Amino acid sequence: MQAVEIIDKKRRGEELSPEEIEHMVLGFTRGGVPDYQMAAWLMAVVCRGMSRQETIDLTMTMAHSGAVLDLSDVAPVVVDKHSTGGVGDKTTLVVAPLVACLGLYVGKMSGRGLGFSGGTLDKLESIPGFSIDWTRDEFRHLLKQHGLVLAGQSADLAPADGKMYALRDVTATVESLPLIASSIMSKKIAAGATAIVLDVKTGRGAFMKTEAQAVALAETMVQIGTGVGRRMSAVIADMEQPLGLAVGNALEVAEAIATLRGDGPRDLTEHCLVVGAEMLLLGGRCATDDDAIVMLREAISSGRALAKFREWVRAQGGDHKVVDDPTRLPRASIVLPVKAPRSGYVAGINAMHIGLAAVTLGAGRQKKGDPIDHAVGVELQRKVGDQVSQGETLLVIHANQEQLVAEAMPKLLSAYAWSDMPVEPTPLIRRIIR
Repeated sequence: MQAVEIIDKKRRGEELSPEEIEHMVLGFTRGGVPDYQMAAWLMAVVCRGMSRQETIDLTMTMAHSGAVLDLSDVAPVVVDKHSTGGVGDKTTLVVAPLVACLGLYVGKMSGRGLGFSGGTLDKLESIPGFSIDWTRDEFRHLLKQHGLVLAGQSADLAPADGKMYALRDVTATVESLPLIASSIMSKKIAAGATAIVLDVKTGRGAFMKTEAQAVALAETMVQIGTGVGRRMSAVIADMEQPLGLAVGNALEVAEAIATLRGDGPRDLTEHCLVVGAEMLLLGGRCATDDDAIVMLREAISSGRALAKFREWVRAQGGDHKVVDDPTRLPRASIVLPVKAPRSGYVAGINAMHIGLAAVTLGAGRQKKGDPIDHAVGVELQRKVGDQVSQGETLLVIHANQEQLVAEAMPKLLSAYAWSDMPVEPTPLIRRIIR
């Protein structure tokens, strides 16, 4: 079997066998297939696509290119939740302890932020002492003892994905549904989850700009998961404007704590309830959406969800006192209110512009390895549909450098669209795929 023959076969649009896919993926991972041949194969996939079976075969080959966690002796069902990213998306910080306090085991390996989309690991590391570096045995122990663990992606899980993504990033082969779906799902399968809820964002602050793109990606990933015996569902959610009010690592942790206390923004609370309900349904904890929502609301009002968050932070080495005193989180030296330039109704908030402004302030990375400032970010005071008078506070900047405030300000002001007439925000939950 020759790599050039497999490249040519895919270039002609023919379906590849599992053995041919394995030859390319494992050969590249282990050094037998050079990067120029892999790049050619990836481009052929981008141009010709893949069948459902090819995509499943690619996913499983990538998942089994390294270690695969078996968590069946820890719990019969381990639930995971994956977000495709967005601005102000701190959903994991809320739903993980929320569903864990209701008896589900939540084991998640997560990633860092890159560009305008913040990473869950970066948010959690804004809690002093919180550790995300755990061995597989430690991961299993934390999950068994506390029912909840979140760790960084282990280098020996799905190593093919890491090598392939690095090559895709520099060969214009990122935007391919089969390649995106297999990248996400290979890591989820390797991490041992038996039930997976996909939180797929769509809009200007998401990687999937249109609802049709988001649905296509979600359907592909659901098909992959169900095709290999996983319980799957996907929530298609709006990301035209930021989720919640806080954008920035420590600010988002504080907002997640407020949400678990029952004082969170309406849109974030609604979104977390929908995603949490899907996790409870897949995990077999309830039979209907209504039952799930009742359970989730009770867990918040009783304080059980907040107590589980506190337990989780303590178990992973963090300062659990931040739960009762969020001022212990990193705080910026500059807190600057930004006034509304005019009166009217907020007609739109470009989530990407807000996210890029937060990155400018230091809350995110331009490239992998860049340091971040956990304290900085933006707090929105008004969302789409709100009426504002000129001179009222529109948002608050949290920063540590005056120069960066000046650089971020034009992005923030350009994010807002205005109307003289009342405006209805777009629906938060677009669709659920089961």
